Amino acid sequence: MKIELINNKKVILDIGGSKKEIHPFWLRERVCESEHLDPGTQQRLFDPATMNFKIDIDEANLDGDYLNVKFNDGISSKYEIKKLSSEFSGIDNEIDTIEKVQWDCNLKNIKNFEYKDGFFDSKEMYEMLIAFYKYGFVIIKNIPIENNFLIQFGNSIGSVKRTNFGEHFDVKSKPNPNDLAYTGLHLTPHTDNPYRNPLPPCIQILHCIENEVSGGYSTLVDGYTVSEMLKKEKTEYYDILSSVKVRFRFIDKDVVLESWSELIHLDQNKNFKSVRFSTRLDYVPILEKKELELYYEARKYLSDLYNSDKYRIEFKLMPGDLMMMDNHRLLHGRTAFNPNEGRRFLQGCYLDFDSTEGKLRHLKRKFGIN
Repeated sequence: MKIELINNKKVILDIGGSKKEIHPFWLRERVCESEHLDPGTQQRLFDPATMNFKIDIDEANLDGDYLNVKFNDGISSKYEIKKLSSEFSGIDNEIDTIEKVQWDCNLKNIKNFEYKDGFFDSKEMYEMLIAFYKYGFVIIKNIPIENNFLIQFGNSIGSVKRTNFGEHFDVKSKPNPNDLAYTGLHLTPHTDNPYRNPLPPCIQILHCIENEVSGGYSTLVDGYTVSEMLKKEKTEYYDILSSVKVRFRFIDKDVVLESWSELIHLDQNKNFKSVRFSTRLDYVPILEKKELELYYEARKYLSDLYNSDKYRIEFKLMPGDLMMMDNHRLLHGRTAFNPNEGRRFLQGCYLDFDSTEGKLRHLKRKFGIN
């Protein structure tokens, strides 16, 4: 991308040979001097919605990496060209440009991060968040196991999201559970809370407090990898699973929760956005018999992929280990364990993406990372 000028009165953005004029008012409402923009909050000190938007440029010139503009209302401003170009492209440089890494059972040597004093505002925290967006999960070791430290960890990134399970939930075997997570049973790969409206929690945190059993291994599957493979190799399955919305439902003595979604959810550009998968909770709508047959065939194929050894990684969380995972991308599960062998106790909570996005942008600004 580059900036060109016409008669020092028009600002042209050249994107790969495609040239677009930048509207003068678009520039005018982005004046960044301290008399127009609060330096701390970066909030405008004027209201562009009340202004006459028929603004013209009296004069413009290029000065290295900067664009200087004088408007016909007497205001002048200096713009960083790189910042203008990225904003005009509509790309979120901090988040969307972090490329997802597809992985399967061959994933090896993923860095484990170490908790220590000052971790929450350290460069290692920044690196941890980058790894989270690349792989969909991270593991941090040596997290204190006292006093629900899980909540302090979550709130250090953003704000812990309260649900009907509480601010946090204890994952351990107990009598009369309202969810199979609170048993010693094997849990097949699934995403949490698919029945939430409008969206399930984005991020799940699990903190191991005790683990004395021989089983109870944590399992992860990359829904992004599986979806992209399905898109290439089984287009008919991919199309129906990404177009038919199914109903997810949760019931206990206090609440009934429902939401509708595709098993593979795409964004406005038909690219991968998220997965929802929990076959103990989904209800397929009435479709034509032939279409329903295709849907069941496709769901069975997808389930077989999620449950295959090819895509699953398996590991044991030990006391002090904390796993943070993308609940919109990954499926998680657990191997069976015998509660009579000893205690297995994990604490969990949820965050939304604005937490990790906001923290990442803050740390990038703090350390001057380009």
